[in-house]
Amino acid sequence: MAQQRHTTNSLAIDVNGMQFDNPFVIGSGPPGTNARSIARCFDAGWGGVVAKTCALSDTPVINVTPRYGKLRSAKANEVIGFQNIELISDRPFEDWEADFRELKASYPDKILIASLMESFHETRWVELTKRCVAAGVDGFELNFSCPHGHPETGMGAAMGQNPMMVEAVTRWVKAAAGNKPVWAKMTPNITDIRVPARAAFAGGADGVSAINTILSIIGVDLQTLRPLPTVEGYSVPGGYSAQAVKPIGLRMVQEMALDRPGAAISGIGGVWKSADAIEFLLLGASTVQVCTGAMLLGYEMVEELIDGLDKFMTDHNFANVRSLVGASLPYFTTHHHLVELQEQKRAATAAARSRDLRWGQTRLQDETAAITSNE
Repeated sequence: MAQQRHTTNSLAIDVNGMQFDNPFVIGSGPPGTNARSIARCFDAGWGGVVAKTCALSDTPVINVTPRYGKLRSAKANEVIGFQNIELISDRPFEDWEADFRELKASYPDKILIASLMESFHETRWVELTKRCVAAGVDGFELNFSCPHGHPETGMGAAMGQNPMMVEAVTRWVKAAAGNKPVWAKMTPNITDIRVPARAAFAGGADGVSAINTILSIIGVDLQTLRPLPTVEGYSVPGGYSAQAVKPIGLRMVQEMALDRPGAAISGIGGVWKSADAIEFLLLGASTVQVCTGAMLLGYEMVEELIDGLDKFMTDHNFANVRSLVGASLPYFTTHHHLVELQEQKRAATAAARSRDLRWGQTRLQDETAAITSNE
């Protein structure tokens, strides 16, 4: 088990009735792909885990190898972008049921969220949900956002780009979930992320998660002319993540936060250090998910996230995590308003500079009285 960390502030936060020890959550993917790996997340100190997406056992899932590609910076050779063509869990759902039961028995106070994906059939979503409830999970995240593989069969991002489907599936799951909270995971591969988010809330979602990976091609091998990652000489576009996507994730979280004030949002995208996570919190996220960062930096990266947030809260006098959620949102405005603000400042500066030229136009004592506060 991880050692108890001594922080100045309480980093706990309640989101939709789920009590997180801290707002840092492992996002759905390889870091939470079975009971053993999820236990390692909890032991390392993560506030919660969204398990790798699962489906009913007869949903065909066959992963390939290799399935990752890295984009490195030109000078430092640092990984700034990461592409995957990984599908959802290829494990039978019955194994996940056993894992969920085992994990909740061993970690009853840790937050375990099941990530679900299925075809557009109510009976399949309802069965999946009810079985997860029986296995003891704390909440649900609906994968409307996987950008590769499953969209070819109408699942994942293909469903998330259809607001009608998002609303319908969310309503099905919410009805079957009882009192368990339901988050809808939004795809960034869309013109306006607020549209499916509104549909999810219309269907009864308790919150949204964003962003999932961005459909991309990481590059081409200039020796073989084959796109990357290359599998038997071929490839497909995949999901882009890591540090390079953070600005897009921040923007989309901000859009949804301003569109629905107070909504529960789990921010995702390019979190490498505490400063990244704090930015998501300031722009309206109440939890922050990490997947690629943990894959490349290790589960232990949560220690810096915790220490960095603790120090930030002390330095800025935030009493709790909830008080800093959305604290930067009031400083967004329109471009037109920015122009007005600059014009007002320029006019005020010009007036101040020309004030001495006004003397001598009337009686000196009257001019003095005009700029005296207690005349």
